[in-house]
Amino acid sequence: MVADVAVLGAGPYGLAAAGALRDAGMSVVALGRPMSFWEGMPRGMRLRSPYVASSIGGPAGPRSLDAFAADTGTTIQPPVPLEQFIQYGHWVQKRAAPDLDTREVSRVEREDGVFRLALADGDDVVARRLVIAAGIATFPRIPALFSGLPETQVSHASAHRDLSVFRDQRVLVIGAGQSALESAALMAESGAQVQIAARADVVHWLRRHPWLRSLGPVSELIYAPAEVGPPVWCRLVEAPNLVRLMPSNRRHQLDRRSIRPAGAGWLRERVVDSIPLSLNREVVEVASAPTGVTVTFQDDQEVVVDHVLLGTGYRVDLSHYTFVGPSLLSEVRKAHGYPVMGRGFQSSVPGLHFLGAPSAWRFGPLMRFVAGTDFTARELTRVLTRSATAPWRKRLATTAA
Repeated sequence: MVADVAVLGAGPYGLAAAGALRDAGMSVVALGRPMSFWEGMPRGMRLRSPYVASSIGGPAGPRSLDAFAADTGTTIQPPVPLEQFIQYGHWVQKRAAPDLDTREVSRVEREDGVFRLALADGDDVVARRLVIAAGIATFPRIPALFSGLPETQVSHASAHRDLSVFRDQRVLVIGAGQSALESAALMAESGAQVQIAARADVVHWLRRHPWLRSLGPVSELIYAPAEVGPPVWCRLVEAPNLVRLMPSNRRHQLDRRSIRPAGAGWLRERVVDSIPLSLNREVVEVASAPTGVTVTFQDDQEVVVDHVLLGTGYRVDLSHYTFVGPSLLSEVRKAHGYPVMGRGFQSSVPGLHFLGAPSAWRFGPLMRFVAGTDFTARELTRVLTRSATAPWRKRLATTAA
């Protein structure tokens, strides 16, 4: 199978990219299982992003949330429920990549200037450019103290689809971000005995400020649609090509300020005064026993629970993309686990592009959210359509033969 572009990944970023490239007339092979990461998230969750920032590929057009709602007769009540977003993603897939190849990609290598994707069934795909939009499923951050402990007693928040399995169990949730707080709420509402512990000295709740939104044109200057980051800062976040030009220390500062652990405002009443919450708690020791897990904090206080759920986020590390062959991976310049990239999300390897969270080191925190699919699809398409594809078709056909 030969194509101008192979898009590996069928979550929001992969689908947005495949749809935009095909709209531009490019030959695209899309591979992956649609919305697989989202389908593994706990039932009952809702998107933290506002409705206007939850469309795949942008809030307007034939593949937007509004178009989905109109086409299917669906009523979506913000915050967008996870189950509806998954349905929406499958709807987008049928329109952006109707011939999606769901076979597993076992290895990706670069040979003679083109990319060869070996599939698990022995077939392969050859493409001039490779766009990797493989998501964050392989990047869960597991603190060293919890590494190696039985999965029955310690797990990452991303490991569970059904949190009701913890009913009647004692559960300690580590973290103060959306995933930790919402997981705690869902477990408590399912009958678990939940408590939360976090290193932070305060839980940040994302609140809207009515008076700042009543200033007319001024409000439009200080707020951006996706609302990633505080007022004013969020305007910069939604200018990724400007962020790309900032010094790395400034980009890192913007990232930390914009995506610090926080819970959505609508979640607050389900946590505060309902679930015991301990702040300034640093875990210094963890001991596993048949009777439970003993967690010791820096003040020598201990808690014994049946399970520890880690809402500790994700850490990008390209080496966790095991389908990328060692020789190809060694060619990719990296910074703190992220690929070093330029315009069009192209890495140091010509023709190799990374989308989504791996591009956040260079293009900023918007790339960690669904809202980033709009800019990403447009920027990728603009850069790729600039290159002439015709001379490559004959070479690709020869290589694949």
